[in-house]
Amino acid sequence: MSSQNQTQSVINFLRCGRFNACALAAGALLTLSACAPLGPDYKEPQVDWLAQWQPELYPSPTGSSVNADLSQWWTRFNDPVLNDLIVKARTESPGLKIAGLRILESRALAGVASGAQYPQVQQLTAQGAYAGKKRGGGEYRDFTTSQAAFNIGWEMDFWGRFRRGVESADAAYFASITNQRDAQVLLAAQVASLYYGIKATMQRIEIAQNNLTLQERSYDITEQLFSEGQDSELDLQQAKSQYLSTKATIPGLRLALQQQRNALSALLNRAPGDLPELDNIDSTLPQVDAHSVAGIPAQLILRRPDVRAAAWQAAAQSAQIGIAQADLYPSLSLFGTVGWSGNDIDIVDDVISVAAGPSLSWNIFNYGRIKNNVRIQDARLQQALEAYRASVLNAAREIDDAASRVAQTQASQQILDDALNASQRSLAIASRRYQEGYSDFQRVLDAQASTFRQADRAVSNRGDHIAAIINLYQALGGGWQEASIETLIPDAMRETMEQRTDWGDLLQDSLAQPPEPEQGHTQ
Repeated sequence: MSSQNQTQSVINFLRCGRFNACALAAGALLTLSACAPLGPDYKEPQVDWLAQWQPELYPSPTGSSVNADLSQWWTRFNDPVLNDLIVKARTESPGLKIAGLRILESRALAGVASGAQYPQVQQLTAQGAYAGKKRGGGEYRDFTTSQAAFNIGWEMDFWGRFRRGVESADAAYFASITNQRDAQVLLAAQVASLYYGIKATMQRIEIAQNNLTLQERSYDITEQLFSEGQDSELDLQQAKSQYLSTKATIPGLRLALQQQRNALSALLNRAPGDLPELDNIDSTLPQVDAHSVAGIPAQLILRRPDVRAAAWQAAAQSAQIGIAQADLYPSLSLFGTVGWSGNDIDIVDDVISVAAGPSLSWNIFNYGRIKNNVRIQDARLQQALEAYRASVLNAAREIDDAASRVAQTQASQQILDDALNASQRSLAIASRRYQEGYSDFQRVLDAQASTFRQADRAVSNRGDHIAAIINLYQALGGGWQEASIETLIPDAMRETMEQRTDWGDLLQDSLAQPPEPEQGHTQ
């Protein structure tokens, strides 16, 4: 039934003058069951270009790749320490706990919206009074009066205001679920990136220290030769300069290492540096080939939690239009009152009163305020739809950037490894020729500096390559698992909340999960 027809039905009903409460209730209920709620029915926007888009790193999504499981992608690195850190982070991370508490908050708000569909006024009042009255002869007579009443009022959901409210609250709840999943994605990527960043920095420190030992030996030799008058001061100062320059890089690397450890501690909800899990790790970085992530379809983009959250936020806002439009039409309610009043005066009887009937209210002179509120909600819906489309575009950009970074860092690694081998060979030749007297010491210093640079660049690029693969998994939306009420927040926190507030069944009942997107059903 259209909004215009609904309005005309109410006007015709009022003109008939039939204000019988039962008839009005029956008419309202029949219209409620027959009329659709006001406002648009949300439908997720289609992203037409996505079906043809595919990063060059991937082949076409065929076969089992369509259902690739990325929920625990970090296990592909075969590192038990990393697996353990991510399990602990998922339990202890403050950010993940906050995201879980927001699910509980939205769950309670959905209950508030659902409760609005039932009688909104349920009020019991009672009062008593004591009085005294002077009679003839100066005698006072004391008496008391008492009153009690129960009032009930039920606004019929004639225009779907409350149904749209439930729809909006449910969509907001699903958005909180997907936001928590997005927090899982981010957390797994952060833990893995910091873990391998720590290992890469440890390896860079080892390289710097090994080169420092080599350069210190050269510096000692030139200093001894200079003191014996067999070498010039130029060689001495050049050797000293290179030795001190390499030594100066180590404090900066140690600072970076400490900062990485502190950041990882924060993700685990620990004090800075409290990471006994890292006490026995070495600096070895895994050899991860880009082909190990090939074949994962780009259509996973529509299942990214942040994209799903944007879609649900738009759905929640869409329902707000219907809620605002309902204010343009009359509000029909049923009310009833049962009252009692009595006193202890014998000549006055107690009184019981019963009243019931319809109530109508209509903001006829709204001066455009309600219409402008509808326009506000519509503008917000369009903003939410554009935010959804922007989230899809941003996800595609991140996937493409990460895929390109994986490919380019892999291509660079072979070049850098070859360059390192060449500089190590150059250093060996320069050292032998210097010892044999065929070249000056400057060639040795140059070869040492080149070897240090190439080794540091090779390790840095290897770390960048691992980080790129981690970013690719993150861009594809991997790393989340369906949360249950048991895993949402720790048991100790749940017990504290139950002791503080009556949560009913909200901390025990299973969580309703969002439905799959209509477009792109890949995992």
